[in-house]
Amino acid sequence: MTKNKIDYKSAGVDIEAGNEAVERIKDGVKSTFTSNVLTGIGSFGSLYDLKPILENYDHPVMVQSVDGVGTKTIIARKMGKFDTIGIDLLSAAANDILVMGARPLTFLDYIANDKLKPEVVEEIVSGMVKACKETGVSLVGGETAEMPDTYLPGEYDLVGIITGVVEKEKIITGENIKPGDAVLGLPSSGLHTNGYSFARKLFFEIGGYDVNDSIPELDKSVGLTLLESHINYTNHVFSVLDNGIDVKGIAHITGGGLVENIPRVLPDSCGVEIQTESWPSLPVFDVIQSIGDVDKNEMFRAFNMGVGMVFIVGSADVASVKDALKDLTEVYKIGFVVSGEKHVLVS
Repeated sequence: MTKNKIDYKSAGVDIEAGNEAVERIKDGVKSTFTSNVLTGIGSFGSLYDLKPILENYDHPVMVQSVDGVGTKTIIARKMGKFDTIGIDLLSAAANDILVMGARPLTFLDYIANDKLKPEVVEEIVSGMVKACKETGVSLVGGETAEMPDTYLPGEYDLVGIITGVVEKEKIITGENIKPGDAVLGLPSSGLHTNGYSFARKLFFEIGGYDVNDSIPELDKSVGLTLLESHINYTNHVFSVLDNGIDVKGIAHITGGGLVENIPRVLPDSCGVEIQTESWPSLPVFDVIQSIGDVDKNEMFRAFNMGVGMVFIVGSADVASVKDALKDLTEVYKIGFVVSGEKHVLVS
């Protein structure tokens, strides 16, 4: 009896496709390297020389975070457009360590799917490279994983790990926040990377829209509106911190919206009141609320509602923050700190 020969590819894993993906991305990845990067693509681990950086710190503390872009990847797949997802990934991760005052240094990515398509990997990483270079972050390594049966056909996952550093005495903890402090909001560009399971249900199931459909209130198609890139606030945060302004707390408004994220930086004795009329609503959120007749409080728990990052400062520092961020079209004073248990009241 003659046995049929079998190889790895017949089991669903194409090593050649992986090699092609590496060839497509290696020059872009190398373009993010600083002199601190000691290894190239292909090594088992990345080597990053910390000594030149740590010489600038008295007591350096490493800060790390891992993040993904969630089901926003489904919108990218429907559109056949993957060049912004990598930007989203880097931005979401960077913003998470910025809230502690950390300066981002390195980034690692993980791309997994059922069947590796080198051209898709190249497109994803091209966005990542662009965002890394703009942020001054080295893309020191990553992983592509082809896992048939783990992912359904066409599905993929995207995860990133960021590392940064902060002076111990300058870690932003929120412990000095007190009643009367001002809550300032930096504009978002849309949903960023949050609430996409909810948004997809509203647009595609309840509203019956397709990614290519136009809606009068939106200046782009539904798909392009939902793929609007997540803003990276690195330059904004350090424009403020490098001016010596006492920022007491910073919150990245991710999943859970203003209601769930601001309390993460509040001391036990403080709450926040948000005045929703103090900044303009973005059209995408108006459309979402209209499609599903969604309760206002639910909107503020699911989405950022046009505010992607929050600073909490003393009332005397509001003008200084706005001056440091004069390159932004607007910095909104969206509320204030009050006495009470950790909470956010939306009015």
